[in-house]
Amino acid sequence: MQSFHFLRGLAIGFALAAPVGPVGILCIRRALADGRYAAFIAGLGAAFADTFYGAVAGLGITVISGFLLAHATILRVVGGIFLLVLGAMTWRAPPKLAPEPGSGPGLLRDFISTFLITLSNPGTILASMGVFAAFGALGNDKPAEASVLIFGVFAGSTLWWLVLSAMAGAIRSKLTDGWMTKLNHVSGGALLVFGAAILLSLAWPL
Repeated sequence: MQSFHFLRGLAIGFALAAPVGPVGILCIRRALADGRYAAFIAGLGAAFADTFYGAVAGLGITVISGFLLAHATILRVVGGIFLLVLGAMTWRAPPKLAPEPGSGPGLLRDFISTFLITLSNPGTILASMGVFAAFGALGNDKPAEASVLIFGVFAGSTLWWLVLSAMAGAIRSKLTDGWMTKLNHVSGGALLVFGAAILLSLAWPL
């Protein structure tokens, strides 16, 4: 029975992490610039945030989810500004490949960045609730089952970032400085668009 809850959590975590957004773009760039290990560490930041929101949804912690949703506006402002700053920094980053295995000095920074990007997006808690509801796992009041489920969420999200970083890192050796410049501009521009879209959505909600 516990294996069923773990597998269900694994599927939920993978489903939460898989949609390509600003964190996915950031991790792909990290894999290409700094190596797959750096990208995986960055992805772990998102995995921890997914797990936190998964715990909120899986355990039915309405106090936390209510607080987050009540402060959704300020979270979106912070997240949008953070993405704009990160996008500008990425655009201006020098086209330099770090030596393998990609243990550049910014590992902790990348981990915190992806954690904050995911955590500051109120859509993540809504997505978590939707995915948990779809799998029939919303508000589990049995601590043992909920713990296994939440661990499965972390494993599923981590698995996605492991796969993504490995796939992106596989083509790293083919990059030149010219391609890195283009990559920095494309990924930086995408992060700027995501940040601007979040801020604009406050003025013109859909």
